[in-house]
Amino acid sequence: MLRIEHLYKAFKTNEVIKDLNLEIEERSIFGLVGINGAGKSTLLRLIAGVYEPDHGSVTFNDEDTFLFPEIRSSISFVSDEQYYPAGSTIASVKTMYESMYDFDQEAYHNYLHMFDLKENMNIRTLSKGNRRRVSLVFALSTHPKLLLLDEAYDGLEPLARLRFKKVLAQLIEDEGITVIISSHNLKELEDICDSFGILDDGHIVSYGDLLDARESVNKYQVVFSEPKTKEDFSDFDVLHFEQAGRVANVVIRGSREEVTEKLEEMHPLLVDILQVSFEELFIYELESRGDLHE
Repeated sequence: MLRIEHLYKAFKTNEVIKDLNLEIEERSIFGLVGINGAGKSTLLRLIAGVYEPDHGSVTFNDEDTFLFPEIRSSISFVSDEQYYPAGSTIASVKTMYESMYDFDQEAYHNYLHMFDLKENMNIRTLSKGNRRRVSLVFALSTHPKLLLLDEAYDGLEPLARLRFKKVLAQLIEDEGITVIISSHNLKELEDICDSFGILDDGHIVSYGDLLDARESVNKYQVVFSEPKTKEDFSDFDVLHFEQAGRVANVVIRGSREEVTEKLEEMHPLLVDILQVSFEELFIYELESRGDLHE
């Protein structure tokens, strides 16, 4: 299990992570989402042991990820900002990985073939998508117990994304790894993540099982004989409200059955229920907190 307790990190006067608490179970794919500048990359670097926390702790399998190199060897981090020395080939970088990790040669060659890469390729001359593939090959070839992916799909074309998703599913099934994926593309995360966390202003403001969260938030299109205002829905946990004539579009958190029963007490002419997407859930959660700005 990954456990984060009272984590705090600042760079000079810029507070990025503020008293953050989070637990992520093993054998899961956790989607970390947030607007630009929310602190996603910083949090991943803290988890990987790249940054030292100012306060608090990050432990994986009860070992501090910054203090103990042994636990860091079981963590692979694919950064959004990839750097390779000038002249580096895939083969030369492999030599470095072999000296630092328990490197699986067979897995390495399988992933090279899967991503259509050759050992003699000069990494710095490759496209962004191919450099991303190179990073994934090395991250996966170390058999990590915890895999951290910052903007995992950036630059990957649809076929490569599909192959990678299948690899992750297989690794969770066969090796029980834990995966944290940060991405701006919430539609890509929706069909692979089983849990999520929304990072905003240095805090995790909402997290849990993705399916449960989506089932607990629904969009209700309600038609009345007379127009309603948001105040008429004060007894509900409203995340979003729009009015178009006699039609109220209301996003409400709560049991669908209980919400529907309460809506029926308002004597609507029609109630239509729509499930929200992961992207909509993210937007409505932040909107309800007043954290989305034009």
